[in-house]
Amino acid sequence: MIKVVSIVGARPQFIKYFPVSKAIKKENDAQGVLIKDILVHTGQHYDYTMSKVFFDQFGIKEPEYHLEAGSGTHGGQTGRILQKVEDVLISENPDMVLVYGDTNSTLGGAIAASKLKLPVAHIEAGLRSFNKFMPEEINRILTDHVSTLLLCPSKTAVKHLLHEGMNNVLNDGRLIPDDYLFQTGHTINAGMNNPLVINVGDVMYDVLLHSLRIAERTSQILEQLDIKGQDFYLLTLHRAENTDNPHKFEEIMNFVNEISSGRTVIFPAHPRTKKVYKNTQWKPGDNIRIIDPVGYFDLLMLLRNASLAMTDSGGMQKESYWLKIPCITLRDETEWVETVESGWNVLYKDYHKPHAPSDGEENYYGDGTSAGKIIHAIIRSVRKQ
Repeated sequence: MIKVVSIVGARPQFIKYFPVSKAIKKENDAQGVLIKDILVHTGQHYDYTMSKVFFDQFGIKEPEYHLEAGSGTHGGQTGRILQKVEDVLISENPDMVLVYGDTNSTLGGAIAASKLKLPVAHIEAGLRSFNKFMPEEINRILTDHVSTLLLCPSKTAVKHLLHEGMNNVLNDGRLIPDDYLFQTGHTINAGMNNPLVINVGDVMYDVLLHSLRIAERTSQILEQLDIKGQDFYLLTLHRAENTDNPHKFEEIMNFVNEISSGRTVIFPAHPRTKKVYKNTQWKPGDNIRIIDPVGYFDLLMLLRNASLAMTDSGGMQKESYWLKIPCITLRDETEWVETVESGWNVLYKDYHKPHAPSDGEENYYGDGTSAGKIIHAIIRSVRKQ
């Protein structure tokens, strides 16, 4: 049996774990119990609306471990996560540690595992904003450089890792077919000193395809907000680079006020954001409706029915691209450069008028079966078949 420990702690990671857990169950059902799936919740986000609700909505199992790392400074939080994850890994001694994205939970989990000489698989490896003032960028780089399996969402992510000297690349960086890892002649050679780079596509596309069906059946958010059939914009803002700096926050929100004049803007406000805006000079226009955070299915329905998304969320940039909703990214750069190249996304400082996509249509982020590819990569890596 293969033992896999998944480490999650923030909203996007709960969602990304969902298709991975489904893929593990599918593999176990087909092969007999093959993989033991252990879920560790670091407690990086501890508010109900930011964590437990996602376990409830997706039917994710209760984590085997709750570490209750809480908030605080980046160093303090990362240190607590590292120490507490280390205790779990010593106890469990897994065959693979799976980390997701770019949070302090990602980095703390990856460092704890690597210090114990346990292999690390990083989902969303290779993303780069090239802005090291962002804590997420530091987390990404350091996690990639202690990982054994670098599971990339796109060809661009593969190229970034090649530029950093990681030359052990499967299938020349192209998306691997579903059965690729079990075809005769394809050897798996991965280790801490020789990490393997694989383009598996983006697990969030898996999530979107599954979640839309549920959201359409269950969400009542449009009716609750009385905006069904209306023209509205959707706004989300939560990154520390935007919310910890009052001047940056005011600049972005003044931009929102300017371009949304006369349009209803639905703004599910992150707890961090609520604290900030009350202590700034920015005043929301009458058209901006600030509401409590909503669950993922409700957020999807808001996005699908919006005429424009404004966000600093990487996930929403991609979801807008997949749903063909014009998006303005409220940051100075983006890791998801393909969404900008497609024409569906634009950085707010480059925004001049309503934008439209380019003529070319390509799905830059895989085929919606990324989680299965990830599990096959883990099986092959552990068994070295």
